[in-house]
Amino acid sequence: MSTLLIKNAKLVNDSAVDVLIENNKIVKVAEVINEPSEKILDLEKKAYISAGWIDDHVHCYEKMTLYYDFPDEIGVKKGVTTVIDAGSTGAENIGDFYELSKKAITNVYALVNISEWGILAQDELSDLKKIKRKLIQKVVNEFPDFIVGLKARMSKTVIGTNGIRPLELAKKIQKETNNLPLMVHIGSTPPDLAEIVAKLDAGDVVTHCFNGKANGILDEKGQVHSFVLAAYERGIIFDIGHGTDSFNFNTAEKAFNAGIKAQSISTDIYHRNRESGPVHDLATTMEKCLLMGYSLEEIIDKVTIQPAKNFHLKNKGHLAVGYDADLTIFRIGHRSKELIDSNGNQKVATTQICPLYTVIEGVVYPNELL
Repeated sequence: MSTLLIKNAKLVNDSAVDVLIENNKIVKVAEVINEPSEKILDLEKKAYISAGWIDDHVHCYEKMTLYYDFPDEIGVKKGVTTVIDAGSTGAENIGDFYELSKKAITNVYALVNISEWGILAQDELSDLKKIKRKLIQKVVNEFPDFIVGLKARMSKTVIGTNGIRPLELAKKIQKETNNLPLMVHIGSTPPDLAEIVAKLDAGDVVTHCFNGKANGILDEKGQVHSFVLAAYERGIIFDIGHGTDSFNFNTAEKAFNAGIKAQSISTDIYHRNRESGPVHDLATTMEKCLLMGYSLEEIIDKVTIQPAKNFHLKNKGHLAVGYDADLTIFRIGHRSKELIDSNGNQKVATTQICPLYTVIEGVVYPNELL
């Protein structure tokens, strides 16, 4: 029996906690645990611990040429225990992605793109013949523990002249696949954002929710559209999906002031915006939310509990007995750091979220050594 005892950690409310892990599961969480263990990691009350961070919008199918990365580069090395690839692959190539994903330390799941080959090019939904409903049903049944949702990118460069039709098909596919979670990318018009959200139901996920585009959540006066407020109130999930071109400080601030907060925090990361910015990693996006006024406690919820709930990851997202032994250990630093949004706007943060260790299946990976 493999055991790990993490001693003298802190929760985000600064209360003390010890965590005991046996055979890849959390078996005890208490203020003090003195049981014998094969391995002990003593944090000396200098670091925080949470359930493992989940980034529910990444691109990590390494064989793609447009948007790609490697799961461990954006996962375990960045304090992230679980990533969900947001539609890089479709029904024709998701099987190959699954085989590659098994080689990663990081837990990898996928949303299947409703276009058969995924994002081989920007316009994957410009030809409706590429949406093969029966084939999607087949792979969903074939990889039930890997495919956790569907992805439809609904913006001008993707849909061509097809208007709202790809989303209507995505909703049909959702019903045909036992109501799998659906993530919808929003961007430039057409289709209009109002038309998109009108087709969505509670539990559907709108990603890139704080982009600075003309077809975004703000009207011409810089106020949140009434139909956006209504969508938020009826349970449509707002996901950040930062990306190269999809997070704007002003939009996020206006939303915050209108009472709209993203329910989940994600990066839309791939190798270029990881290496050159403005994304870099999940912690940096979390820092931007901290700067917007989100509390640390709710930020942690938005990268643990909420994405696990959104995509039905039953054994993840909670620092509690019976859950998978996936944990993130981090410290809070205080120094000046320049943060840049997707439109080149700059702000200076004085608080940083710094991952120290990533624990996956009870194995500790020191981030400073990776």
